[in-house]
Amino acid sequence: MFRGSIPALVTPFRDESFEEAGFRALVDWQIAEGSTALVPCGTTGESATMSIEEHNHVVSVCVEQAAGRVPVIAGCGSNDTKAALEHMRHAEAAGAAAALVVLPYYNRPNQAGLLAHYRYLAEHSSLPIIIYNVPSRTVTDINVETLAELAKLPTIVGVKDATGKLERVSAQRLACGEDFCQLSGNDDSALGFMAMGGVGCISVTANVAPGLCAQFQQACLDGRWADALALQDRLFPLHAALFSDASPGPVKYALSRLKPEYRPDVRLPMTQPSPQSRAAVDAALAHAGLA
Repeated sequence: MFRGSIPALVTPFRDESFEEAGFRALVDWQIAEGSTALVPCGTTGESATMSIEEHNHVVSVCVEQAAGRVPVIAGCGSNDTKAALEHMRHAEAAGAAAALVVLPYYNRPNQAGLLAHYRYLAEHSSLPIIIYNVPSRTVTDINVETLAELAKLPTIVGVKDATGKLERVSAQRLACGEDFCQLSGNDDSALGFMAMGGVGCISVTANVAPGLCAQFQQACLDGRWADALALQDRLFPLHAALFSDASPGPVKYALSRLKPEYRPDVRLPMTQPSPQSRAAVDAALAHAGLA
């Protein structure tokens, strides 16, 4: 259903407000460079600091600007099940192709709670769901057995796996079936993820290197592993540098280096990346041949 390089889009801000024109231009650039789908209002999009109205507006703008050229997977997660459902209903009405729904954070539900959360969402919306498992941010981790139970539901179609545990790909493939869509949530280990049965990556790096990330993903999907490895070597310092300080500070700084019309503004409690982080980004952009 979803494959290839899928950027987790940053949300441009100017004077604390959503910079809509810049976001629309970013959508166009991503599509032109070969991105195969788009994720607005994920973690990288700073959804945690958006009001529900602003969040829904960004999703609507993304769908409108994509205009059917690629599918939009709208960030819809919340630690409040009914708030997540509200996001999903808006995303579906706006024309999104799917919802990316992160595990409930802070509440720390057990496996029974995770089952109940996603079943409720699946029962009350027809929008396809991609579960986002990122224990480093949520603390909670969905185990393979729970994911397999949820994969039986017709609208739960995949997982964005940011556990960093590559063995999960094989375990989830066997438990959930070959057609269950497994997307990497970590750029740095996406090569191994793809080799073990993944079909794409919801990527931070694709914000600033969409063409190279698209080429990398296509090489993996084609089984051209030597080409994929060469691109991995070219991109790896950038993967690391974009997390050398609190994200999305470094990626917004990198985007502003490549496209000066984009300001690196982030919302509190995020701040600008450190001088050391900016230097790492500069060096990585040069290594990738982007600056």
